[in-house]
Amino acid sequence: MLNYIWAGLIVFSLLFAMASDVTDYVSNTYENGTERTVILSFPEGASEAKRQNVQFRIPDDSGTDSDKLFRAEWYPSESGTELIIPVQDGLPPLWLEIAENQDARDRSQLRALVTAQVTGIAGVSIVLPEVHLIKMRAITAAAFDMAEFAVTLAIGLIGIMALWLGLMKIAEESKLIFKLVKVVNPVLGFLFPNVPKDHPALGAISLNLSANMLGLGNAATPLGIKAMEELQKLNPDKETATNAMCMFLTMNTASVQLVPPVTLIALLGVGVSELFYSIIIATFISLCTGILAASYYARKFPEQTVHTDDSVSETA
Repeated sequence: MLNYIWAGLIVFSLLFAMASDVTDYVSNTYENGTERTVILSFPEGASEAKRQNVQFRIPDDSGTDSDKLFRAEWYPSESGTELIIPVQDGLPPLWLEIAENQDARDRSQLRALVTAQVTGIAGVSIVLPEVHLIKMRAITAAAFDMAEFAVTLAIGLIGIMALWLGLMKIAEESKLIFKLVKVVNPVLGFLFPNVPKDHPALGAISLNLSANMLGLGNAATPLGIKAMEELQKLNPDKETATNAMCMFLTMNTASVQLVPPVTLIALLGVGVSELFYSIIIATFISLCTGILAASYYARKFPEQTVHTDDSVSETA
Protein backbone atom coordinates (compact mmCIF):
# COMPACT_ATOMS: atom_id res chain seq x y z
CA MET A 1 0.00 0.00 0.00
CA LEU A 2 2.82 2.37 0.86
CA ASN A 3 4.34 1.83 -2.59
CA TYR A 4 1.08 2.93 -4.21
CA ILE A 5 1.03 6.06 -2.04
CA TRP A 6 4.61 6.96 -3.03
CA ALA A 7 3.84 6.29 -6.70
CA GLY A 8 0.75 8.51 -6.48
CA LEU A 9 2.74 11.32 -4.86
CA ILE A 10 5.38 11.11 -7.60
CA VAL A 11 2.77 11.21 -10.37
CA PHE A 12 0.97 14.10 -8.65
CA SER A 13 4.21 16.08 -8.29
CA LEU A 14 5.04 15.57 -11.97
CA LEU A 15 1.56 16.68 -13.06
CA PHE A 16 1.75 19.72 -10.77
CA ALA A 17 5.19 20.64 -12.15
CA MET A 18 4.00 20.32 -15.74
CA ALA A 19 0.89 22.42 -15.08
CA SER A 20 2.96 25.11 -13.34
CA ASP A 21 5.53 25.23 -16.13
CA VAL A 22 2.82 25.40 -18.80
CA THR A 23 1.16 28.26 -16.91
CA ASP A 24 4.46 30.15 -16.73
CA TYR A 25 5.00 29.62 -20.47
CA VAL A 26 1.51 30.75 -21.49
CA SER A 27 1.49 33.81 -19.25
CA ASN A 28 5.19 34.54 -19.96
CA THR A 29 5.81 35.01 -16.24
CA TYR A 30 9.52 35.70 -16.73
CA GLU A 31 9.08 37.91 -19.80
CA ASN A 32 11.35 35.78 -21.96
CA GLY A 33 12.71 37.60 -25.00
CA THR A 34 11.64 41.03 -23.73
CA GLU A 35 14.09 43.84 -24.51
CA ARG A 36 15.01 46.12 -21.60
CA THR A 37 16.82 49.42 -21.79
CA VAL A 38 19.68 50.24 -19.44
CA ILE A 39 21.75 53.43 -19.26
CA LEU A 40 25.48 52.64 -19.41
CA SER A 41 28.38 54.60 -17.96
CA PHE A 42 31.72 53.72 -19.55
CA PRO A 43 35.04 54.75 -17.99
CA GLU A 44 36.37 57.95 -19.49
CA GLY A 45 38.21 57.31 -22.78
CA ALA A 46 37.25 53.62 -22.84
CA SER A 47 36.51 51.84 -26.10
CA GLU A 48 33.27 49.89 -26.48
CA ALA A 49 35.20 47.26 -28.44
CA LYS A 50 37.13 46.18 -25.34
CA ARG A 51 36.11 44.09 -22.35
CA GLN A 52 35.79 46.33 -19.29
CA ASN A 53 33.89 47.05 -16.09
CA VAL A 54 30.99 49.45 -16.46
CA GLN A 55 28.09 50.82 -14.46
CA PHE A 56 24.48 51.11 -15.50
CA ARG A 57 21.15 52.52 -14.39
CA ILE A 58 17.68 51.08 -14.98
CA PRO A 59 15.00 53.55 -16.12
CA ASP A 60 11.77 53.33 -14.13
CA ASP A 61 8.30 52.90 -15.61
CA SER A 62 7.95 56.62 -16.25
CA GLY A 63 11.04 56.62 -18.44
CA THR A 64 13.21 58.64 -16.05
CA ASP A 65 16.59 57.35 -14.94
CA SER A 66 17.00 55.77 -11.53
CA ASP A 67 19.83 57.10 -9.37
CA LYS A 68 20.86 53.57 -8.38
CA LEU A 69 24.08 52.45 -10.10
CA PHE A 70 24.76 48.76 -10.69
CA ARG A 71 28.01 47.02 -11.51
CA ALA A 72 28.40 45.04 -14.72
CA GLU A 73 30.99 43.83 -17.22
CA TRP A 74 30.93 44.85 -20.87
CA TYR A 75 31.91 41.72 -22.80
CA PRO A 76 32.17 42.09 -26.60
CA SER A 77 32.88 38.99 -28.70
CA GLU A 78 32.55 37.72 -32.27
CA SER A 79 29.17 36.12 -31.50
CA GLY A 80 27.77 39.30 -29.95
CA THR A 81 28.15 41.62 -27.01
CA GLU A 82 27.05 40.59 -23.54
CA LEU A 83 26.46 42.61 -20.40
CA ILE A 84 27.44 40.36 -17.50
CA ILE A 85 25.49 41.54 -14.45
CA PRO A 86 26.43 40.09 -11.05
CA VAL A 87 23.57 39.49 -8.61
CA GLN A 88 23.56 42.49 -6.26
CA ASP A 89 21.28 44.38 -3.95
CA GLY A 90 18.78 46.68 -5.59
CA LEU A 91 18.20 44.72 -8.79
CA PRO A 92 14.52 44.40 -9.74
CA PRO A 93 12.82 41.37 -8.10
CA LEU A 94 12.11 39.81 -11.50
CA TRP A 95 15.80 40.01 -12.44
CA LEU A 96 16.77 38.28 -9.18
CA GLU A 97 14.16 35.58 -9.79
CA ILE A 98 15.46 35.04 -13.32
CA ALA A 99 19.02 34.73 -11.98
CA GLU A 100 17.90 32.16 -9.41
CA ASN A 101 15.97 30.01 -11.90
CA GLN A 102 18.04 30.38 -15.07
CA ASP A 103 19.46 27.29 -16.74
CA ALA A 104 23.10 28.10 -16.04
CA ARG A 105 25.82 26.70 -13.81
CA ASP A 106 26.72 30.08 -12.36
CA ARG A 107 23.58 31.64 -10.95
CA SER A 108 25.44 34.48 -9.28
CA GLN A 109 25.30 36.53 -12.49
CA LEU A 110 23.08 37.36 -15.44
CA ARG A 111 24.58 37.17 -18.93
CA ALA A 112 22.34 39.61 -20.80
CA LEU A 113 22.63 39.80 -24.60
CA VAL A 114 23.04 43.32 -25.97
CA THR A 115 20.67 43.60 -28.91
CA ALA A 116 20.90 47.25 -29.97
CA GLN A 117 22.14 50.73 -29.13
CA VAL A 118 19.46 53.18 -28.01
CA THR A 119 19.72 56.40 -30.00
CA GLY A 120 19.65 59.70 -28.20
CA ILE A 121 20.90 58.32 -24.86
CA ALA A 122 23.99 56.43 -23.72
CA GLY A 123 22.04 53.22 -23.36
CA VAL A 124 21.56 49.79 -24.87
CA SER A 125 18.76 47.25 -25.19
CA ILE A 126 19.43 43.95 -23.48
CA VAL A 127 17.66 40.59 -23.28
CA LEU A 128 17.99 38.61 -20.05
CA PRO A 129 18.44 34.82 -20.08
CA GLU A 130 15.26 32.88 -20.76
CA VAL A 131 13.71 30.77 -18.03
CA HIS A 132 11.81 27.56 -18.82
CA LEU A 133 10.63 24.40 -17.00
CA ILE A 134 11.52 25.58 -13.51
CA LYS A 135 9.48 22.98 -11.62
CA MET A 136 10.50 20.06 -13.85
CA ARG A 137 14.18 20.95 -13.54
CA ALA A 138 13.80 21.28 -9.77
CA ILE A 139 12.19 17.83 -9.51
CA THR A 140 14.88 16.29 -11.71
CA ALA A 141 17.67 17.89 -9.68
CA ALA A 142 16.05 16.80 -6.41
CA ALA A 143 15.70 13.23 -7.69
CA PHE A 144 19.40 13.01 -8.57
CA ASP A 145 20.43 14.70 -5.30
CA MET A 146 18.33 12.31 -3.21
CA ALA A 147 19.62 9.31 -5.16
CA GLU A 148 23.20 10.41 -4.45
CA PHE A 149 22.34 11.03 -0.79
CA ALA A 150 20.71 7.60 -0.48
CA VAL A 151 23.81 5.86 -1.81
CA THR A 152 26.09 7.89 0.48
CA LEU A 153 23.86 7.17 3.47
CA ALA A 154 23.67 3.45 2.70
CA ILE A 155 27.44 3.12 2.32
CA GLY A 156 28.01 5.11 5.50
CA LEU A 157 25.68 2.84 7.48
CA ILE A 158 27.42 -0.37 6.40
CA GLY A 159 30.26 -0.01 8.90
CA ILE A 160 27.99 1.17 11.71
CA MET A 161 25.51 -1.66 11.23
CA ALA A 162 28.28 -4.24 10.92
CA LEU A 163 29.79 -3.02 14.21
CA TRP A 164 26.62 -2.93 16.30
CA LEU A 165 25.00 -6.03 14.83
CA GLY A 166 28.30 -7.84 15.41
CA LEU A 167 28.32 -6.70 19.04
CA MET A 168 24.71 -7.86 19.38
CA LYS A 169 25.67 -11.28 18.02
CA ILE A 170 28.59 -11.51 20.47
CA ALA A 171 26.31 -10.51 23.36
CA GLU A 172 23.78 -13.10 22.29
CA GLU A 173 26.34 -15.92 21.95
CA SER A 174 27.97 -15.03 25.29
CA LYS A 175 24.53 -15.05 27.03
CA LEU A 176 25.08 -11.39 28.04
CA ILE A 177 21.89 -10.41 26.29
CA PHE A 178 19.88 -12.84 28.42
CA LYS A 179 21.32 -11.33 31.60
CA LEU A 180 20.25 -7.91 30.36
CA VAL A 181 16.78 -9.26 29.65
CA LYS A 182 16.41 -10.40 33.26
CA VAL A 183 17.20 -6.87 34.45
CA VAL A 184 14.70 -5.09 32.17
CA ASN A 185 12.06 -7.84 32.14
CA PRO A 186 9.93 -6.36 34.98
CA VAL A 187 9.36 -3.17 32.96
CA LEU A 188 9.41 -4.45 29.39
CA GLY A 189 7.49 -7.57 30.34
CA PHE A 190 4.56 -5.35 31.34
CA LEU A 191 4.70 -3.36 28.08
CA PHE A 192 5.24 -6.44 25.90
CA PRO A 193 3.05 -9.13 27.52
CA ASN A 194 2.98 -11.32 24.41
CA VAL A 195 6.78 -11.53 24.12
CA PRO A 196 8.09 -14.65 25.92
CA LYS A 197 10.07 -14.11 29.10
CA ASP A 198 13.87 -14.05 28.60
CA HIS A 199 13.44 -13.64 24.83
CA PRO A 200 16.37 -11.88 23.03
CA ALA A 201 13.92 -9.36 21.57
CA LEU A 202 13.59 -7.69 24.98
CA GLY A 203 17.36 -7.22 25.19
CA ALA A 204 17.52 -5.67 21.72
CA ILE A 205 14.60 -3.39 22.60
CA SER A 206 16.30 -2.21 25.81
CA LEU A 207 19.56 -1.49 23.98
CA ASN A 208 17.73 0.41 21.25
CA LEU A 209 15.84 2.55 23.76
CA SER A 210 19.06 3.22 25.68
CA ALA A 211 20.83 4.34 22.50
CA ASN A 212 17.93 6.67 21.67
CA MET A 213 17.92 8.14 25.17
CA LEU A 214 21.64 8.89 24.87
CA GLY A 215 21.23 10.49 21.44
CA LEU A 216 23.19 7.73 19.66
CA GLY A 217 21.10 7.64 16.51
CA ASN A 218 23.68 5.68 14.49
CA ALA A 219 23.76 2.96 17.14
CA ALA A 220 19.99 2.92 17.64
CA THR A 221 19.26 2.13 13.99
CA PRO A 222 20.91 -1.32 13.76
CA LEU A 223 19.72 -2.19 17.27
CA GLY A 224 16.17 -1.29 16.28
CA ILE A 225 16.44 -3.45 13.16
CA LYS A 226 17.68 -6.34 15.29
CA ALA A 227 14.78 -5.90 17.73
CA MET A 228 12.28 -5.94 14.87
CA GLU A 229 13.89 -9.09 13.46
CA GLU A 230 13.49 -10.83 16.82
CA LEU A 231 9.87 -9.69 17.12
CA GLN A 232 9.20 -10.86 13.57
CA LYS A 233 10.28 -14.38 14.57
CA LEU A 234 7.34 -14.41 17.00
CA ASN A 235 4.92 -13.10 14.40
CA PRO A 236 2.70 -15.82 12.88
CA ASP A 237 1.40 -13.44 10.20
CA LYS A 238 4.49 -12.09 8.46
CA GLU A 239 2.44 -9.51 6.53
CA THR A 240 0.93 -7.85 9.63
CA ALA A 241 2.67 -6.14 12.53
CA THR A 242 1.93 -7.48 15.99
CA ASN A 243 0.92 -5.35 18.97
CA ALA A 244 4.45 -5.80 20.35
CA MET A 245 5.97 -4.45 17.13
CA CYS A 246 3.60 -1.46 17.20
CA MET A 247 4.46 -0.77 20.84
CA PHE A 248 8.19 -0.93 20.11
CA LEU A 249 7.90 1.35 17.10
CA THR A 250 5.95 3.84 19.22
CA MET A 251 8.52 3.80 22.00
CA ASN A 252 11.40 4.02 19.54
CA THR A 253 9.85 7.05 17.81
CA ALA A 254 8.85 8.87 21.01
CA SER A 255 11.84 7.89 23.14
CA VAL A 256 12.92 10.14 25.99
CA GLN A 257 16.01 12.16 25.04
CA LEU A 258 18.40 12.54 27.97
CA VAL A 259 21.12 13.72 25.59
CA PRO A 260 20.14 15.98 22.64
CA PRO A 261 20.43 14.27 19.24
CA VAL A 262 23.63 14.82 17.26
CA THR A 263 21.69 16.59 14.48
CA LEU A 264 20.28 19.14 16.91
CA ILE A 265 23.72 19.74 18.42
CA ALA A 266 25.16 20.30 14.93
CA LEU A 267 22.45 22.85 14.14
CA LEU A 268 22.38 24.79 17.43
CA GLY A 269 25.85 24.14 18.86
CA VAL A 270 26.23 25.01 22.52
CA GLY A 271 22.88 26.78 22.40
CA VAL A 272 21.17 23.39 22.59
CA SER A 273 21.89 23.35 26.35
CA GLU A 274 19.16 25.95 26.80
CA LEU A 275 16.63 23.39 25.53
CA PHE A 276 17.81 20.53 27.76
CA TYR A 277 14.87 20.47 30.17
CA SER A 278 12.38 21.29 27.43
CA ILE A 279 13.59 18.31 25.39
CA ILE A 280 13.30 15.93 28.36
CA ILE A 281 9.79 17.14 29.26
CA ALA A 282 8.54 17.09 25.65
CA THR A 283 9.94 13.64 24.89
CA PHE A 284 8.67 12.24 28.22
CA ILE A 285 5.15 13.48 27.42
CA SER A 286 5.35 12.08 23.88
CA LEU A 287 6.54 8.70 25.20
CA CYS A 288 3.72 8.46 27.76
CA THR A 289 1.18 9.49 25.14
CA GLY A 290 2.52 6.94 22.67
CA ILE A 291 2.49 4.11 25.23
CA LEU A 292 -1.08 4.93 26.27
CA ALA A 293 -2.25 5.02 22.66
CA ALA A 294 -0.50 1.76 21.77
CA SER A 295 -1.84 0.07 24.91
CA TYR A 296 -5.36 1.26 24.13
CA TYR A 297 -5.30 -0.22 20.63
CA ALA A 298 -3.64 -3.40 21.93
CA ARG A 299 -6.59 -3.88 24.30
CA LYS A 300 -9.08 -2.91 21.61
CA PHE A 301 -7.59 -5.42 19.16
CA PRO A 302 -6.23 -8.21 21.38
CA GLU A 303 -4.15 -11.04 20.02
CA GLN A 304 -4.79 -14.65 20.87
CA THR A 305 -1.71 -16.17 22.52
CA VAL A 306 -0.65 -19.61 21.44
CA HIS A 307 1.98 -21.49 23.48
CA THR A 308 4.46 -23.62 21.57
CA ASP A 309 7.30 -25.85 22.76
CA ASP A 310 10.01 -23.20 22.60
CA SER A 311 8.26 -19.83 22.44
CA VAL A 312 5.02 -17.99 22.56
CA SER A 313 3.55 -16.68 19.34
CA GLU A 314 0.54 -14.56 18.63
CA THR A 315 -2.20 -14.92 16.10
CA ALA A 316 -4.40 -12.03 15.21
